[in-house]
Amino acid sequence: MFLSDRRQFVAALGASATLAALPAAARAVVSAGSASFAALLASFADELLQLSPATATSLGVDTGKNAGLRARLADGSAAGRARTSAEMDSIRARLAKVDRRTLSPAQALRYDTVDYAAARGQDGARFRYGGGAGDGFGGGATPYAITQQNGTINYLPEFLNSQHPVKTSSDAEAYLARVAAMGRALDEETDQMRGQAAIGVIPPDFIAANALGQLKDWRAVAAVDQPMLASLVRRAGTAGVGGDWGVRCAKLIESSVYPALDRQIAAFADVTRGASHVGSVQRLPQGDAYYAYALRLGTTTTIPAADIHKTGLEQNAEIKAKIDAILKSQGMTSGTVGERVVALNADPRFLFPNTDDGRAQLIAYIKGRIAAVRPLLPRMSRLGLKSEVDVKRVPPDIQDGAALGYMNFASLDGSRPATYYVNLKSTALWPKYQLATLTAHEGVPGHTWQGAYLAEHHAEVPLITSMMGFNAFVEGWALYAEQLMDELGLYKDDPFGRVGYLQAQQFRWCRLVVDTGIHSMGWSRDKAIDFIVGETGKGRDAMTSEIDRYCASPGQACGYKVGHNEILRLRAKAMKALGQRFDLRNYDDMVVKTGGVPLTILASEVDRFIARGGTA
Repeated sequence: MFLSDRRQFVAALGASATLAALPAAARAVVSAGSASFAALLASFADELLQLSPATATSLGVDTGKNAGLRARLADGSAAGRARTSAEMDSIRARLAKVDRRTLSPAQALRYDTVDYAAARGQDGARFRYGGGAGDGFGGGATPYAITQQNGTINYLPEFLNSQHPVKTSSDAEAYLARVAAMGRALDEETDQMRGQAAIGVIPPDFIAANALGQLKDWRAVAAVDQPMLASLVRRAGTAGVGGDWGVRCAKLIESSVYPALDRQIAAFADVTRGASHVGSVQRLPQGDAYYAYALRLGTTTTIPAADIHKTGLEQNAEIKAKIDAILKSQGMTSGTVGERVVALNADPRFLFPNTDDGRAQLIAYIKGRIAAVRPLLPRMSRLGLKSEVDVKRVPPDIQDGAALGYMNFASLDGSRPATYYVNLKSTALWPKYQLATLTAHEGVPGHTWQGAYLAEHHAEVPLITSMMGFNAFVEGWALYAEQLMDELGLYKDDPFGRVGYLQAQQFRWCRLVVDTGIHSMGWSRDKAIDFIVGETGKGRDAMTSEIDRYCASPGQACGYKVGHNEILRLRAKAMKALGQRFDLRNYDDMVVKTGGVPLTILASEVDRFIARGGTA
């Protein structure tokens, strides 16, 4: 799963900017004669960075003319969100003045991609809740302002710790400026949450309880013991940057952050008192229309929920048969596939001690899996990417609401490698036999590889491309990467590792069933949990957390397999059309070099790939 950078960008876009009005360039009439298309794309990126200063830091472009962004957070007021909507309208209006027929194929690809993202932003602005235009622009649906995985407390402290640089005195001052602005961000978020509640948009009780517990737990930590303060002090010391950073940070937390958080806790407890136990967005205003919108964001298609549900059921049955055959070959014959996988998950051969030492062993094992994959990469790509990646534990203060695994792309300036996070609330969440596939997904050749192309070839790719994350492409590529490792023999002598791979694929098929079941077919939370536990054999605690994620982010879970299916369908089409001219490496590189696009646009790119004889 790919989260942080683009989720922060989407959250910040939903918040908008501190500018009083759009930049003058946003009001200018642009034509092929008055400005180049490349300059137009650059102006879009500049404007969007003003709307989302944190994205500039995540990408490593908060320098030079953008240096002032390092000290800023987005404006989350209603007026700010309105400016985001205006930006979506402005982008599309200026694109409409460009004669697309005059563009090169590469430029036409960027034209179509940006236009698609802005159009989905316009779609989001039509709803009175969620992230509005910020959700639509390359992001996913977030109906509630505060959940166990969305909100200032969930993203900002970790963003400051892992992405805001602290190498100079000005970096540290900018860090403090963002801590000071955190109180404002919390209050703006609280106002948005109250406005949503006024029209009946309240998270279900199980999400509310988890989120409220997280807020209270964060508030219970003394200011001097907050990890974001410790991070500033530690990194300033390492860089030799003198100053009373810890004292100043503690004062800001006490005077600005904690009072705003107290207000948020009180308001959230108030509006969620008596919240429904129904997880479906169908109960919200325009609920069915909102879920259709969420599915479109999650899959970049208009496939109906009923068809997605049916596909999930059919292909889940097919892949279970493959798992069954391997388990029987290893002497595991009693019980359903799910029951046998449950037994496998409890097998001491595959468990790390649930201790700090065991967590260290697990991370070391993941690093070994990355090393094992690298020799296979020249067989699936000619790009030769370095694709550097750090492996870290999900910070304990956010692990209760976090995904089981996710990563942040590398910064474009090379100052920060990709970071692959694994949730180690309990080491039992990740039996050893599942880690090779998780690593192929989050690391190489999955998310880390795709992001590495954007970073290592950033001079060739317009900046705005790195600011859009189309879920079905990003997650579809990562599932395809899992399959590539199986096809290239990673599990040749590792039957249980292949079970882990197949189980991971099956889990994504089941996601199609439960997401659509919850949001369009009246499934209860308990029915969804029972289904996914029974079918996959994954632990009930882990799957409860997963189902709660789908309730908080409808449609996102469907993008994985829809994207994977389409990449495979298009590969089969190219293989048939090209025959002996088909080269897997060229196909894979063509997909990655799009930078990430909606699936409909990927289909057009594959047609062009075929037309030019299969060259990347």
